Amino acid sequence: MAEFRYTALTGGPAGVIDAPDRPTAVRMLVARGITPGAVEPTGTAKPAAKSAAKSPPAPKPAPSKARTAAEQAGLPGAEPAATEAPAAAPATAAPRGRAAMGLSDMASFIRELATAVQAGLPIVPALRTLGKSGRNAAQSAMLAHLIAEVETGRTLAQACTAWGKPFNELTINLIRAGEASGKLGDVLHQAADLLERELQLRRTLLQATLYPVILLGLVSIAIVIVTTVIVPQILEPLKGQNITLPLPTRMVQGFAWFVGSYWWAIAGALGAAFLLLTRAHRQPESRLAIDRFILRLPLFGPLVRDASVARFTRTLGTLVRSGLPVLTGLRLTGATMTNHALRQAISGVCDEVSGGKTIAEPLEKTGVFPPLLVQIVSLGERSGKLPELLGQAADSLEGRTQSRIKVLTTILPPILVVLVACVVGVVVAAILLPLLEMQDAAARL
Repeated sequence: MAEFRYTALTGGPAGVIDAPDRPTAVRMLVARGITPGAVEPTGTAKPAAKSAAKSPPAPKPAPSKARTAAEQAGLPGAEPAATEAPAAAPATAAPRGRAAMGLSDMASFIRELATAVQAGLPIVPALRTLGKSGRNAAQSAMLAHLIAEVETGRTLAQACTAWGKPFNELTINLIRAGEASGKLGDVLHQAADLLERELQLRRTLLQATLYPVILLGLVSIAIVIVTTVIVPQILEPLKGQNITLPLPTRMVQGFAWFVGSYWWAIAGALGAAFLLLTRAHRQPESRLAIDRFILRLPLFGPLVRDASVARFTRTLGTLVRSGLPVLTGLRLTGATMTNHALRQAISGVCDEVSGGKTIAEPLEKTGVFPPLLVQIVSLGERSGKLPELLGQAADSLEGRTQSRIKVLTTILPPILVVLVACVVGVVVAAILLPLLEMQDAAARL
């Protein structure tokens, strides 16, 4: 038996425990409801029981480069562990690059874990409890990995980092901040709120754009079918007639002839344009130009900007409220922005803030953030209530995003209806005008 000195992140004060080796000491502490930080041998050996007197001594734990949970969290006075046992292999290998959960399931998982932690359950029993609630195979493998990692002495943030998706850098840093501050349950609830807000915003944007896109696609298909198939059959009797066709009829016939003769060229051009756009979207310089163009679009540009800025504000407020430094929160939030123009603007803000400037001044210089947000950030920095004011600003920006979406969904359908009416009018004129001219010519005979 050996004596191990430990520090506790949650569940009790630091102390000493007797165990045959370090992994057993960690498991004993977890069973007592204590989440250990550093677990180090004191160098004091305890006499073994008589029944085990002839047993060979336990092998000395191998040194490891892994740091303790207190070191990772940045706690003051944390010392690296002298020895570290090799990590036990998880029950199921982590499928790298494959997310075990979608955004909705991830938000529910974080919320359930936060509730269990706030109820007083240690991490491992909480994870085991969540594993009993009908998880699929991928989620069960993820939970088994997290449990195995935590049981070997790693923090929850380290276990999530080792697994990968769906734990992104933002979620992992929130978990790490919660473990360092001793408020893991509260921070997990904040992370769940952030994920649920992001999910709601995605669904709102999808709802705003899905109907117009489907309607425009169906109308385009209908126009092509009518002008290339139906109209030529109706105008078939006019072939060979000694009459001058009206302009709408000639336009429809020309369109039908072009599509029928060069459909392969049209399909090839559309495919090439799609491939070029996809390739340009992967290149940083062209992606930046595309994202800047999107922000300048008449209707969709302000909507995309407001939605992205609302997400930026909500995420930054959550990170600062959880205890992360403002500069770290800015960098993490900027890395989550999907619009590269806004990401570049936030990167410039980070550079100026790291040079000693406030946040409000470089935010205003970018020209892409609303004046309301700049004023609220400036007030929050002066008053020391930046997280609370950022939350209020996020509420206001999300409300404005909802208003823009309502306006967009109200305006687009009538515009599309008018466009369809104009096209239908041209097609009807292309059919009726030559028939009326034939009728007049027949009446004059």
